[in-house]
Amino acid sequence: MQIMVRDNNVDQALRALKKKLQREGVYREMKLRRHYEKPSEKRAREKAAAVRRARKMDRKRMERDGAK
Repeated sequence: MQIMVRDNNVDQALRALKKKLQREGVYREMKLRRHYEKPSEKRAREKAAAVRRARKMDRKRMERDGAK
């Protein structure tokens, strides 16, 4: 990953870097890796996330279909 600093504007380059890291999920992964997570806990967390995503998609689908 590379960020160009233009006109000695380090603050702007730092903001761009943080935005890229956020988009790629680096901060989320760092947070998860701070402590060891048992495989069973990881499966449970991933399953709960999948359920949340599915419910959110269902809500959006119902909202879209209901609006028609």
